[in-house]
Amino acid sequence: MNTDLEYLQQVLVRARSEVGKVIIGQEHVTDMALVAIFTNTHALIEGVPGIAKTLLVRTLARVLGCEFSRIQFTPDLMPADIIGTNVYNLQRSEFALVKGPVFTTFLLADEINRAPAKTQSALLQAMQERRVTIDRDTHELSPNFTVFATQNPIEYEGTYPLPEAQKDRFMLKITMGYPDRDEEMALAKRTLGDDAPEVVLDRGEVQGVITPEELAKLRRVLQQVVVRDELAAYIVEIVRKSRADEGILVGAGPRATQAFLLSTRVLAAMEGRDFVTPDDVKAMALPVLEHRLILRPEYEIEGLSVPEVVQRLLQEVSVPR
Repeated sequence: MNTDLEYLQQVLVRARSEVGKVIIGQEHVTDMALVAIFTNTHALIEGVPGIAKTLLVRTLARVLGCEFSRIQFTPDLMPADIIGTNVYNLQRSEFALVKGPVFTTFLLADEINRAPAKTQSALLQAMQERRVTIDRDTHELSPNFTVFATQNPIEYEGTYPLPEAQKDRFMLKITMGYPDRDEEMALAKRTLGDDAPEVVLDRGEVQGVITPEELAKLRRVLQQVVVRDELAAYIVEIVRKSRADEGILVGAGPRATQAFLLSTRVLAAMEGRDFVTPDDVKAMALPVLEHRLILRPEYEIEGLSVPEVVQRLLQEVSVPR
């Protein structure tokens, strides 16, 4: 195996280990977040309040040596509050740029669906092009710029659903569930002592494993992970099948195919392989497709869920050998 690829795999193992010092359990969530980061894309995180969504992103930023900013989305949030604005400086008699929180590396857009569409759309250019336009001037963002947007799955009063174009720009949807009993018991014990998760992070006990410059280089190393033509065809068929399924009103587009291909490479590297397997594709199917599929209303009324539909798609497409 190539030396660079071995180093990438070591970095991923160390990153998971360092995040585990703060985040109790949630290994799958950590893996999916790393997939989004190492493919240079964005992720939508859904979970109830208090499940450590913000803490997860803060910890990942520390581990990967990147800057972190957080925006609390509210109904009165304006686009300028996100990207920044030019302010007149009386002493210098000129306008000066006051940068918004979008000028960072890892951005947590907390409860993104609480802001109106005009404000949500302020993130679109930043997410797609990694640059923003302020008063007709274009400003570059970090090449590692990654948005983690959170949603509360149980509270929809006073929210604005994300438009399909914006949801499609998120590579993955990561669902954070409750910890199991043992994990919650471990959290309870740590909270009573001096090693509560937030305290561990603030004390600097979490070590950085790479620099932002190394992160960009390691992404190119992923090209060495082999995706056989048969597996690429398998992914294409799954995505195309979503457009023909009787229970789906709107299927996944070509961006889902790209997300599938890129994400499976990271997953293979995490498992210490230099090749992608059908199991990698199956593991990424729900995170890649869940937020991109719109079910027909009549099927939703009957209780059909997106995870069930995704499972059906996987069963209907032949697995390559």
